[in-house]
Amino acid sequence: MSEKLIVSWEDYTKTVEKLAIQIDESGYKPTILIGIMRGAGLCIDLLSRIWKMKTGYLSVQSYSGKGVENTQGSIMFSRQISSIAEGNDFEKILLIDDLSDTGLTLNKSIEWLKNHDPIKNYIKEIKTGCLWKKEKSTFTPDFCAVNLPNSPWIVQPFEAHEEIRIEDLKQKHNK
Repeated sequence: MSEKLIVSWEDYTKTVEKLAIQIDESGYKPTILIGIMRGAGLCIDLLSRIWKMKTGYLSVQSYSGKGVENTQGSIMFSRQISSIAEGNDFEKILLIDDLSDTGLTLNKSIEWLKNHDPIKNYIKEIKTGCLWKKEKSTFTPDFCAVNLPNSPWIVQPFEAHEEIRIEDLKQKHNK
């Protein structure tokens, strides 16, 4: 098992804010934020609140197996993007993922978006952003809050809930 980077809620929020500032200072003005789910869910929510923008969510699964942290499986995409955005909203996409691990998910997601009906004919530009880029990643996002000098397993603050059973929560809150 490789080393771990444990991220607190405070550090997570600061990293999203750093990404927002970087994108804003670049002058890029997306017309929609699309988050690669599940990892980008909270990040997209925070960015959409900062910029008052429409969002879209693309469900992608790339890691598989119980307890498998460093193994990327085959990439599977949802059938549709979940969004209330309309055609022209997809002209300038800012595609966000929580991290660029190997780069495969971001590369394949760009390809999927460019070929996806009904939005493909509206897309004029896709830029990418992430909170962390690992050293081993072969993909360089347009925007990245933290370029890591290594490739640790990143433990984000909400991941603690993956280990919590509903029975334990009921017991905790019924005290």
